[in-house]
Amino acid sequence: MEIEEKLKSGYKKIILCAPTGVGKSLVGATVSRYFDSSFTITASKHLQDQYIKDIPFLKPVKGKQNFVCLKMMESEKVDNTRKAMRWGLTCDKGQCQEKINKNGKEVIEVCKFKPTIKQVEDNTHEAKSCHYYLQKYDALVSKHSLWNYYAFFQIMKFNKKLFENYLDRKVSIFDESHKIEDQIMQFIGFDIFSGQVEECNLNTAKYDLTDLDSMIQLIDDIAYSYAKKIKDIKESDSYQKEPDYESITRLERRYDRAAQARIDILTDKDNFVVNDPIQDLNGNFRTISVKPIDVSTFANSFFTTEYQIFMSATIDKFSFCENMGLQQDDVTFIDTPKSPFPIEHRRIDLLNIKRLSYGSTENDELEVIKTIDRIMDEHYGERGLILTSSVPRCQKILRYLSPKNTRRIRICHSYNKDGKTQDEIISEHAADPTGVLLSSSLWEGVDLKDDLSRFQIIAKVPYPNYKEKRTKAKMDKFPLWYTSQTLTKLLQGFGRSIRSEDDWAKTYVLDTAVNNVFFKAQKMIPRAYYDVLGIENL
Repeated sequence: MEIEEKLKSGYKKIILCAPTGVGKSLVGATVSRYFDSSFTITASKHLQDQYIKDIPFLKPVKGKQNFVCLKMMESEKVDNTRKAMRWGLTCDKGQCQEKINKNGKEVIEVCKFKPTIKQVEDNTHEAKSCHYYLQKYDALVSKHSLWNYYAFFQIMKFNKKLFENYLDRKVSIFDESHKIEDQIMQFIGFDIFSGQVEECNLNTAKYDLTDLDSMIQLIDDIAYSYAKKIKDIKESDSYQKEPDYESITRLERRYDRAAQARIDILTDKDNFVVNDPIQDLNGNFRTISVKPIDVSTFANSFFTTEYQIFMSATIDKFSFCENMGLQQDDVTFIDTPKSPFPIEHRRIDLLNIKRLSYGSTENDELEVIKTIDRIMDEHYGERGLILTSSVPRCQKILRYLSPKNTRRIRICHSYNKDGKTQDEIISEHAADPTGVLLSSSLWEGVDLKDDLSRFQIIAKVPYPNYKEKRTKAKMDKFPLWYTSQTLTKLLQGFGRSIRSEDDWAKTYVLDTAVNNVFFKAQKMIPRAYYDVLGIENL
């Protein structure tokens, strides 16, 4: 195995670029077995389930929303687990520890169903113990465990000292590693929401929402407000008589988050940028974010094992190392030369209809939509997928399609106006023999296998929004990042409808800007895409 050769050559950081169908999860499992201990980290619950099915020796850690809260079941007198899940009595809503008044003193009482990690390690925990902590601690004490990025980064950033005796593993295997930067971004910087500002009795009009120092002051004021609320509540007569520990815990978490963000930002102010505020339909403030330009200084705290394997179908060594602060010479790159799927099953047709951008004419836009209409006519008896770059473009496509094709469309985003989840809309799509999903968010993380999609249309190349200040600052500091991000998302989109060797779908690309992407990114394109894109070996 090429990975073994690289390890024996002395490399401790390996990037594996391998397309769908190669079996990256099994490769990762083989590497885990090669060492005596490992972390495997992947991007979603869906991918975790796939690992659990194929590789049972990996002990999974799933989020609290996947487990019933035994304490809430007891208080609500519910004895059926399925009913408890249906009623929403899950661990994310329960209180693992509460502050109570005992003999005139405030003490913390831990939920009686919560075991200690030592009890799980020694197998001395109660028979009826919290299922969430049982699986989490079982993973921590085992030699090989499986995490999603959020849970893994959460423990590495906030609970490393608490679990330091259980985090000494030999290798970390990061699946879908093109997503690492976005995952790290969730833990660095700060998002300020209108509800939070109102809760703290602050007025955004008093702050300069374009200035970093002013935003630091706002974050500081938010932290101070939460600290004062906590103090006032604790000193109130009502609290002394009937303490509301749940409210205090919530406020303390919010205070901690704001205080930590302030520390991170002040550590390197030049590395942070204030994005433009987002407003609601009435022009009122909704949210604003302060985010890091370069995450590399934070990334090292998550890459703690002696060896690291980074796996993805769409990853470029130079751009990835630059973003993660890795030395090029310390990292070796394995680029799988060929897709295991037949080329006739994954054809890509670059139609070059019009170049779509902020400066596109109305006629250009309509010409692209007419082509979508024509392709949908050609595939009338089949399900499909249309991908574009934004919600407004989705609405415009829907507005100008012919009536018969409009009826086939289901708009599907991460968040939908009717409250339906992405999974619910895809389930409805599966029941419609000629249904077509239209989305600006399904570029990755969804498997439309077999008859769920026999054609897919890339209406607009998915460039990052360069009007966003963080994107502009990132482009200035890392010129190749913008092209790399666009290429990655585009290639991920190509793979939504072809999920196995026997699966097939045809892809149409309408935006002529795709040629510019391929030209600028020619050294970044994985070799497994050379055949289908008609590229000679570079």
